[in-house]
Amino acid sequence: MDNKTEKQAKTVVGTHYYILRVVEAAMMVALAVLLDYLVLYRLPDGGSITLKMVPIVFFAVRYGCGWGFLVGLIFGGLNYIVGNGIAIDWTTIICDYFLAFGLLGFGAGLFRGRKLSAVWGSLVGGLLMFASSYFVGVFVWGKWMPEEFLGMHMTTPWIYSLLYNGTWALPSIILAILVFVLLYQVKPVARLLNRGDQK
Repeated sequence: MDNKTEKQAKTVVGTHYYILRVVEAAMMVALAVLLDYLVLYRLPDGGSITLKMVPIVFFAVRYGCGWGFLVGLIFGGLNYIVGNGIAIDWTTIICDYFLAFGLLGFGAGLFRGRKLSAVWGSLVGGLLMFASSYFVGVFVWGKWMPEEFLGMHMTTPWIYSLLYNGTWALPSIILAILVFVLLYQVKPVARLLNRGDQK
């Protein structure tokens, strides 16, 4: 095979993998949107306990931070538009939706190719997602802090945001981790999570 033919073959293979990645990204975003409709619990001012984290983490641990951030960002936008997102200004739209889910994908992508990557990705990506919502909760949503939340008197937005966002984020993270622990028991799925199909 001459250099020109070899270069063309590499281009075809590269294009093939790029198209596969884009298709997989679209499928995972669509699955996350669908899973967002299966709500275990929804808070009145946004935030819900669902399995929507799972497809984003799944994709991110396969393709890394950049692709994970992009998929999270796209899902965040769709989550706001299709999922009847709640916002009071542009900062809450950006931080509670676009940035939060972008950081979820980015954080999960940090563990690409590592042992139990999806478990660690769910934890770290989930905490980054929580942090984005937490800080916008302190600096923006905190202005509308109720006098009482979860039977406790609220005196500072730092505690209110911690409790409010922790109410949906912590169970969602734990749920995603449990799902991935179970998925690692299924050999074909574990192979995908460990990127065995890409080696």
